[in-house]
Amino acid sequence: MPYYCGVDIGASSVKLVLIDEHQRLVARAIRRSGIDYALSADRCLDEALTKYGLERDAIRRALSTGYGRNNVRWADDVATEIACHGSGAFFHFREPITVIDIGAQDCKLIRLDAQGRRIEFKMNRKCAAGTGAFLEEIALRLDLPIGELNGLAEQSTKEVTLGSFCTVFTATEILAKIRAGERVEDIVKGAFRAVIKRIEEMGAVDGTLVMTGGVVAHNSMLPRLASEALGKSAHVPPDPQCIGALGAALMALEKANGTP
Repeated sequence: MPYYCGVDIGASSVKLVLIDEHQRLVARAIRRSGIDYALSADRCLDEALTKYGLERDAIRRALSTGYGRNNVRWADDVATEIACHGSGAFFHFREPITVIDIGAQDCKLIRLDAQGRRIEFKMNRKCAAGTGAFLEEIALRLDLPIGELNGLAEQSTKEVTLGSFCTVFTATEILAKIRAGERVEDIVKGAFRAVIKRIEEMGAVDGTLVMTGGVVAHNSMLPRLASEALGKSAHVPPDPQCIGALGAALMALEKANGTP
Protein backbone atom coordinates (compact mmCIF):
# COMPACT_ATOMS: atom_id res chain seq x y z
CA MET A 1 0.00 0.00 0.00
CA PRO A 2 1.35 3.46 -0.84
CA TYR A 3 1.59 6.12 1.84
CA TYR A 4 1.53 9.90 1.71
CA CYS A 5 3.44 12.34 3.87
CA GLY A 6 2.72 15.86 4.99
CA VAL A 7 5.25 17.87 6.97
CA ASP A 8 4.64 21.29 8.50
CA ILE A 9 7.85 23.13 9.40
CA GLY A 10 6.89 25.84 11.86
CA ALA A 11 9.12 28.36 13.57
CA SER A 12 8.81 26.40 16.81
CA SER A 13 8.10 22.77 15.87
CA VAL A 14 8.03 20.30 13.02
CA LYS A 15 4.85 18.27 12.62
CA LEU A 16 4.72 15.24 10.30
CA VAL A 17 1.80 13.00 9.35
CA LEU A 18 1.61 9.79 7.30
CA ILE A 19 -1.68 8.67 5.78
CA ASP A 20 -2.64 5.72 3.57
CA GLU A 21 -4.53 5.78 0.29
CA HIS A 22 -7.83 5.74 2.20
CA GLN A 23 -6.93 8.96 4.06
CA ARG A 24 -6.43 7.06 7.31
CA LEU A 25 -3.81 8.32 9.75
CA VAL A 26 -0.91 5.90 9.96
CA ALA A 27 1.69 7.71 12.07
CA ARG A 28 2.70 11.15 13.28
CA ALA A 29 5.77 12.80 14.79
CA ILE A 30 6.45 16.16 16.42
CA ARG A 31 9.76 17.69 17.48
CA ARG A 32 11.34 21.09 17.98
CA SER A 33 12.34 22.81 14.74
CA GLY A 34 15.71 23.85 16.11
CA ILE A 35 18.14 25.63 13.83
CA ASP A 36 18.38 22.91 11.16
CA TYR A 37 14.93 22.49 9.63
CA ALA A 38 16.07 19.87 7.14
CA LEU A 39 17.56 17.68 9.87
CA SER A 40 14.48 18.05 12.09
CA ALA A 41 12.24 17.03 9.17
CA ASP A 42 14.47 14.00 8.50
CA ARG A 43 14.25 12.91 12.13
CA CYS A 44 10.49 13.30 12.20
CA LEU A 45 10.18 11.17 9.08
CA ASP A 46 12.45 8.46 10.48
CA GLU A 47 10.48 8.43 13.73
CA ALA A 48 7.14 8.06 11.94
CA LEU A 49 8.43 5.34 9.62
CA THR A 50 9.92 3.41 12.53
CA LYS A 51 6.62 3.52 14.44
CA TYR A 52 4.85 1.80 11.56
CA GLY A 53 7.73 -0.37 10.39
CA LEU A 54 8.05 1.28 6.98
CA GLU A 55 10.91 2.17 4.70
CA ARG A 56 11.19 5.54 2.93
CA ASP A 57 10.34 4.02 -0.45
CA ALA A 58 6.86 3.22 0.91
CA ILE A 59 6.03 6.92 0.60
CA ARG A 60 4.58 7.62 -2.81
CA ARG A 61 4.49 11.40 -2.43
CA ALA A 62 5.38 14.02 0.18
CA LEU A 63 4.39 17.65 0.49
CA SER A 64 5.81 20.28 2.83
CA THR A 65 4.31 23.46 4.23
CA GLY A 66 4.99 26.03 6.90
CA TYR A 67 7.70 28.56 7.61
CA GLY A 68 10.51 26.21 6.57
CA ARG A 69 8.75 24.30 3.79
CA ASN A 70 11.55 24.87 1.28
CA ASN A 71 14.07 23.15 3.57
CA VAL A 72 12.62 19.63 3.19
CA ARG A 73 14.94 17.81 0.80
CA TRP A 74 12.68 14.85 0.11
CA ALA A 75 9.39 16.73 -0.42
CA ASP A 76 7.90 16.43 -3.91
CA ASP A 77 5.79 19.56 -3.59
CA VAL A 78 5.29 22.60 -1.36
CA ALA A 79 2.11 24.45 -0.45
CA THR A 80 1.18 27.44 1.69
CA GLU A 81 0.16 27.14 5.32
CA ILE A 82 -3.21 28.66 4.47
CA ALA A 83 -3.98 25.94 1.92
CA CYS A 84 -2.82 23.10 4.15
CA HIS A 85 -4.53 24.26 7.34
CA GLY A 86 -7.73 24.78 5.41
CA SER A 87 -7.52 21.30 3.89
CA GLY A 88 -6.77 19.64 7.23
CA ALA A 89 -9.60 21.40 9.06
CA PHE A 90 -12.15 20.76 6.30
CA PHE A 91 -11.29 17.06 6.44
CA HIS A 92 -12.89 16.97 9.91
CA PHE A 93 -15.68 19.52 9.32
CA ARG A 94 -17.33 19.17 5.90
CA GLU A 95 -19.29 22.41 6.07
CA PRO A 96 -18.70 26.17 5.89
CA ILE A 97 -16.04 26.91 8.50
CA THR A 98 -13.78 29.62 9.82
CA VAL A 99 -10.43 28.26 10.95
CA ILE A 100 -8.46 30.12 13.61
CA ASP A 101 -4.94 28.71 13.78
CA ILE A 102 -2.73 30.00 16.59
CA GLY A 103 0.92 29.18 16.10
CA ALA A 104 4.18 30.17 17.71
CA GLN A 105 4.78 33.22 15.52
CA ASP A 106 1.49 34.03 13.81
CA CYS A 107 -2.27 33.68 13.93
CA LYS A 108 -4.32 32.84 10.84
CA LEU A 109 -8.02 33.22 10.02
CA ILE A 110 -9.20 31.08 7.10
CA ARG A 111 -12.78 31.02 5.81
CA LEU A 112 -13.95 28.08 3.67
CA ASP A 113 -17.26 27.44 1.93
CA ALA A 114 -19.33 24.23 1.98
CA GLN A 115 -17.07 22.67 -0.66
CA GLY A 116 -13.88 23.52 1.20
CA ARG A 117 -12.93 26.34 -1.15
CA ARG A 118 -11.12 29.25 0.44
CA ILE A 119 -13.17 32.44 0.57
CA GLU A 120 -10.87 34.64 2.60
CA PHE A 121 -7.84 34.55 4.85
CA LYS A 122 -6.08 36.98 7.13
CA MET A 123 -2.86 36.94 9.12
CA ASN A 124 -2.20 38.78 12.35
CA ARG A 125 -0.19 41.98 12.39
CA LYS A 126 3.60 41.86 12.32
CA CYS A 127 3.68 41.47 16.07
CA ALA A 128 3.79 38.51 18.45
CA ALA A 129 0.55 39.60 20.18
CA GLY A 130 -2.02 36.83 19.92
CA THR A 131 0.53 34.06 19.28
CA GLY A 132 2.46 31.43 21.18
CA ALA A 133 5.44 33.79 21.40
CA PHE A 134 3.26 36.21 23.36
CA LEU A 135 2.39 33.52 25.92
CA GLU A 136 6.04 32.45 26.11
CA GLU A 137 6.99 36.03 27.00
CA ILE A 138 4.26 36.12 29.65
CA ALA A 139 5.56 32.88 31.15
CA LEU A 140 9.09 34.29 31.15
CA ARG A 141 7.99 37.45 32.96
CA LEU A 142 6.11 35.41 35.54
CA ASP A 143 9.01 32.94 35.90
CA LEU A 144 6.74 30.01 35.03
CA PRO A 145 7.04 27.00 32.69
CA ILE A 146 4.87 27.65 29.63
CA GLY A 147 3.04 24.38 30.28
CA GLU A 148 1.65 25.65 33.58
CA LEU A 149 -0.21 28.65 32.19
CA ASN A 150 -3.45 26.87 31.31
CA GLY A 151 -3.74 25.21 34.71
CA LEU A 152 -3.19 28.53 36.46
CA ALA A 153 -5.77 30.30 34.28
CA GLU A 154 -8.29 27.60 35.23
CA GLN A 155 -7.88 28.66 38.87
CA SER A 156 -8.58 32.34 38.21
CA THR A 157 -11.36 33.95 40.23
CA LYS A 158 -10.89 37.52 39.03
CA GLU A 159 -9.82 38.43 35.53
CA VAL A 160 -7.15 41.08 35.18
CA THR A 161 -7.44 43.22 32.05
CA LEU A 162 -4.26 43.79 30.07
CA GLY A 163 -4.62 46.87 27.91
CA SER A 164 -1.42 46.87 25.88
CA PHE A 165 -1.37 45.59 22.29
CA CYS A 166 2.40 45.15 22.13
CA THR A 167 4.03 42.08 23.66
CA VAL A 168 6.87 44.14 25.11
CA PHE A 169 4.52 46.69 26.67
CA THR A 170 2.27 43.92 27.97
CA ALA A 171 5.23 42.35 29.74
CA THR A 172 5.91 45.69 31.43
CA GLU A 173 2.23 46.00 32.32
CA ILE A 174 2.32 42.57 33.95
CA LEU A 175 5.15 43.67 36.23
CA ALA A 176 2.98 46.59 37.31
CA LYS A 177 0.08 44.22 38.02
CA ILE A 178 2.35 42.07 40.17
CA ARG A 179 3.48 45.10 42.15
CA ALA A 180 -0.17 46.04 42.64
CA GLY A 181 -0.78 42.66 44.28
CA GLU A 182 -2.77 40.92 41.55
CA ARG A 183 -2.76 37.11 41.69
CA VAL A 184 -0.71 35.25 39.08
CA GLU A 185 -3.72 33.12 38.13
CA ASP A 186 -5.77 36.20 37.30
CA ILE A 187 -2.93 37.77 35.31
CA VAL A 188 -2.52 34.62 33.23
CA LYS A 189 -6.22 34.48 32.41
CA GLY A 190 -6.00 38.13 31.41
CA ALA A 191 -3.14 37.20 29.05
CA PHE A 192 -5.29 34.47 27.50
CA ARG A 193 -8.10 36.98 27.07
CA ALA A 194 -5.65 39.30 25.30
CA VAL A 195 -4.92 36.54 22.77
CA ILE A 196 -8.64 36.21 22.05
CA LYS A 197 -8.98 39.98 21.62
CA ARG A 198 -6.38 39.88 18.86
CA ILE A 199 -8.45 37.16 17.15
CA GLU A 200 -11.59 39.29 17.38
CA GLU A 201 -9.76 42.07 15.54
CA MET A 202 -9.09 39.83 12.55
CA GLY A 203 -12.70 39.85 11.33
CA ALA A 204 -16.05 38.09 11.44
CA VAL A 205 -16.33 34.36 12.02
CA ASP A 206 -18.81 32.72 9.63
CA GLY A 207 -19.99 29.13 9.75
CA THR A 208 -18.55 26.68 12.24
CA LEU A 209 -15.63 27.99 14.29
CA VAL A 210 -12.67 25.61 14.22
CA MET A 211 -9.54 26.27 16.29
CA THR A 212 -6.22 24.62 15.56
CA GLY A 213 -2.49 24.96 16.28
CA GLY A 214 -0.05 24.04 18.99
CA VAL A 215 -1.16 26.88 21.26
CA VAL A 216 -4.74 25.58 21.16
CA ALA A 217 -3.56 21.99 21.66
CA HIS A 218 -1.83 22.89 24.93
CA ASN A 219 -4.22 25.53 26.27
CA SER A 220 -7.79 24.26 26.40
CA MET A 221 -9.01 27.50 27.97
CA LEU A 222 -8.48 29.44 24.74
CA PRO A 223 -11.34 27.74 22.82
CA ARG A 224 -13.65 28.35 25.78
CA LEU A 225 -12.75 32.03 25.92
CA ALA A 226 -13.13 32.27 22.13
CA SER A 227 -16.61 30.77 22.38
CA GLU A 228 -17.58 33.42 24.93
CA ALA A 229 -16.11 36.31 22.96
CA LEU A 230 -17.31 35.30 19.49
CA GLY A 231 -20.74 34.04 20.49
CA LYS A 232 -20.41 30.56 18.98
CA SER A 233 -18.98 27.22 20.05
CA ALA A 234 -15.33 26.67 19.19
CA HIS A 235 -14.63 23.18 17.85
CA VAL A 236 -11.17 21.64 18.20
CA PRO A 237 -10.36 18.77 15.78
CA PRO A 238 -8.37 15.71 16.83
CA ASP A 239 -4.66 16.45 17.11
CA PRO A 240 -5.04 20.20 16.41
CA GLN A 241 -1.28 20.80 16.35
CA CYS A 242 -0.92 18.56 13.29
CA ILE A 243 -3.77 19.94 11.17
CA GLY A 244 -1.37 21.67 8.77
CA ALA A 245 0.65 18.48 8.33
CA LEU A 246 -2.56 16.48 7.81
CA GLY A 247 -3.67 18.94 5.15
CA ALA A 248 -0.28 18.63 3.46
CA ALA A 249 -0.58 14.82 3.44
CA LEU A 250 -4.09 15.01 1.96
CA MET A 251 -2.82 17.36 -0.75
CA ALA A 252 0.06 14.97 -1.49
CA LEU A 253 -2.50 12.19 -1.97
CA GLU A 254 -4.58 14.40 -4.28
CA LYS A 255 -1.55 15.33 -6.37
CA ALA A 256 -0.48 11.70 -6.65
CA ASN A 257 -3.94 10.84 -7.98
CA GLY A 258 -3.88 13.72 -10.45
CA THR A 259 -6.29 15.99 -8.60
CA PRO A 260 -5.35 19.66 -9.17
